[in-house]
Amino acid sequence: MRTLMLFTALLVATVIPSVAPARDNPGVIKTGKCSNGASWKLKAKPEDGRLEVEFEVDQNVSGRRWNVVLKHNGVVFFRGARITRPPSGSFEINRRIGNRAGTDRVVATARAAAGGTCRAALGI
Repeated sequence: MRTLMLFTALLVATVIPSVAPARDNPGVIKTGKCSNGASWKLKAKPEDGRLEVEFEVDQNVSGRRWNVVLKHNGVVFFRGARITRPPSGSFEINRRIGNRAGTDRVVATARAAAGGTCRAALGI
């Protein structure tokens, strides 16, 4: 009986660590600078059979309008305007998209009404 309990405990200890990293997978994260000095961050990670995509622009100035287009393998999945908000003067867009076979390419373009362009891309 004691041997069975020890075997079960070892089995559980072996299985659980292999499951945990999959949930904590950060995916791919890219960062860069925009032409007007703002910074961008583009993230994509697998999540429940889909891709979770996050695009952020930080200008450190609140109230600025940006026109944003997000593409997945060349197909637009988001087009809209965002306004930088306090306290950080940034905006963020989060979307879930299909995870196609092979490498998925995500491209984000943001153009500030006051001037400046951010262009971000990644493959996952």
